[in-house]
Amino acid sequence: MIKRIKKTDWLTYVMPLVFVIALLSVSCSKSESPVEVVSDDMSKPDVVTDIKVENLNGSARITYKLPQSKNLLYVLAQYPINDNRIRESKTSYYRDTIIVDGFAEEGEYEVTLYAVSRANVKSDPVMVKVQPQKPNYILVNEGLEIAADFGGASFIGANPTGAPISIHLLAFNPAKNKFEERDPIYVSGNTVAVSLRGFEPTEQEFGVYTSDRFGNTSEIRYSKVVPLFETLLDKSKFFVYRLPSDAPIGFGWELRYFFDGSLNGNGWHTTTAPLTVGTFGIGQTAKISRFVLWNRLPNMFSDQNAKGITIWGSNVDEPQDAPLPRSSEPGTIAGDWVNMGNFTYPNPPSGLPGNRANAADNAWANEGVNFVIPSAAPPVKYIRFVATQTWGGLNYINAMEISFYGSPE
Repeated sequence: MIKRIKKTDWLTYVMPLVFVIALLSVSCSKSESPVEVVSDDMSKPDVVTDIKVENLNGSARITYKLPQSKNLLYVLAQYPINDNRIRESKTSYYRDTIIVDGFAEEGEYEVTLYAVSRANVKSDPVMVKVQPQKPNYILVNEGLEIAADFGGASFIGANPTGAPISIHLLAFNPAKNKFEERDPIYVSGNTVAVSLRGFEPTEQEFGVYTSDRFGNTSEIRYSKVVPLFETLLDKSKFFVYRLPSDAPIGFGWELRYFFDGSLNGNGWHTTTAPLTVGTFGIGQTAKISRFVLWNRLPNMFSDQNAKGITIWGSNVDEPQDAPLPRSSEPGTIAGDWVNMGNFTYPNPPSGLPGNRANAADNAWANEGVNFVIPSAAPPVKYIRFVATQTWGGLNYINAMEISFYGSPE
């Protein structure tokens, strides 16, 4: 016989279970972030002890032994990072380490440590001295190589710690007799490679400085360079240089139509291949600055049109075939070939999904999409165009036309 449970009985059975589950959830979950908990225990915590310091670039790691105070919530560090700013760092009582960072320059700084209770009562202060090494933003600025680039200058170097940093570029405007600053470029990762372009190939004066997220700013470095001349490479000199690992071609759309100077008629159309590769010579040695790609009309953002692209180049007279990795960093060597850059075809300007691009999106793509070759790429005589991804996820490609710009040698 089925016994029916009254509403009041149901609450009697279920509510204690809900309470137990909630209690278990709280007791099994520890937050690493300090959480203010109300407490009426106004006793002062003991101080942290057994303090050790490891000095880093622009920062220091401080380890310590926590006090035995049962009401402890977090450890607080207060310290100056530059002439006008005091910074605070906190870490919960689950840890015995705190990072103090943001120092404007190397040198000796005094850090004040407090143990703080759940009632927000501080311990007595403990003073510790740290000597951070040269900050990362200064290391980046000092290490940047300023060199002539196509239509301007390139600024290339290392970001030793990989921390986010801002690169500020300036160019002298003789008409206004002053330097003008461009919008900052935000960089993360271990490499800095940025350019300032749009200038005539006559001597120009540029400047660069760096800043970090703490408001610290480096000195400005100035340099005079003569921008490199850039021109459209003559496609009448291009020729097919087929290698065994090149993708098979179908439907009469041959690789030679990929650089015939026409957006009408046929382009390049491959059939199924593990990696879509097309190889051709450019008839000269040239330092390449950029390329312009026209995907197949009318749906440039869908189907077998290229979305992910890698350009490989070679300056060997008769480069040999080599297996190319699907994924690699610029500068990677594969036989006679070097990765000159990895590129992603941009999404439709309208913000619509690729398969729903509107007429304005297609009109924009029909003007050709520019892709800038990294300045570190070497001069080359041969190109391998690799489609690492298509918009439709297919393992073959259509492409109408490609143009290369640069400086012939």
